[in-house]
Order: sequence, then structure tokens, then C-alpha cells
Amino acid sequence: MPATSAALISARLQALRAHMAAQGWQAVLIPSSDPHLSEYLPAHWQGREWFSGFTGSSGTLIVASSKAALFTDSRYWEQAEAELAGTGVDLVKLDGPATPAYVNWLRMQAGRGQLAVDGAVLGLAQTQQLIQALAEVDWTLEAGNDPLKAAWAER
Repeated sequence: MPATSAALISARLQALRAHMAAQGWQAVLIPSSDPHLSEYLPAHWQGREWFSGFTGSSGTLIVASSKAALFTDSRYWEQAEAELAGTGVDLVKLDGPATPAYVNWLRMQAGRGQLAVDGAVLGLAQTQQLIQALAEVDWTLEAGNDPLKAAWAER
């Protein structure tokens, strides 16, 4: 897949943020997964790549009202830095468990609120861990809708 322009990524993030505001969500979590938790994702489930431009096979995107961040491990740091340049998506270099990193970033960006995710793409244990971690910082998880649907019409 050819590199996606920073302007196009910015426009996609703007559309997602407009949808977030209409729903009352403070952030959206976009993991690299599908309902079968597959290793290789069909195009329909590649929201993280579509909204960030990052083409690596592992990473999670969180979009808040004014900031966005891609969380990935050291295998992808160099690639992510190059692909995210100019997009408005920051790289968060994971060096430990992902859930605490997500929650700490959210708390620093938006205080407290509601994090939306397509619940069909999270495993049960991951969902329970995320709900518990979010509750500790006055956040809730909205996992009943596909938060990308309205902002990604060609999907």
C-alpha cells in the first residue's frame, strides 16, 4: 500500500473527531484486530492504518479530541516515526504492558470521559482489564458500537 499523505490522515482524523463529538466520546481506541483476533487483517478491519498511515502489523491508535497517538513496541519505532511524520499522530514507544500506557495517555490528554471501541475486536480478558484500568481514572468504556463506521464511509 502506498504511503498515505499527512493531509489525508488529518482529514480522516477530523471526520472521526466530529463523529466522536456527536456521540459524546472523549476518545476512540483503534486496535490492530478483527472479531476473530486474526494475525492478518482483512482491509475492513485495518482502521488503525487508515486513520494513522502506520502500516506495521502491530500497534494501537488512540484518537482524542485534540491529540492522537500510536502505541507500538520497539520492532516498529523507526517505521512508525517515518510513517507518522506530519500526520498529527504521536508515537508512544511501548516498553511494557499496553493497557496502563493507554490509560495514562488518556488521563493526560483528556482528564476523564468515555473511550469508544468496537467491542467485537477485543478479547474478553483484554476488555475486562481495560474496563478496570479505566475505572481507576474515572473513564468508562463504550464497546457497543463501531466507532469508525460514520467516519470511514468507503469501508
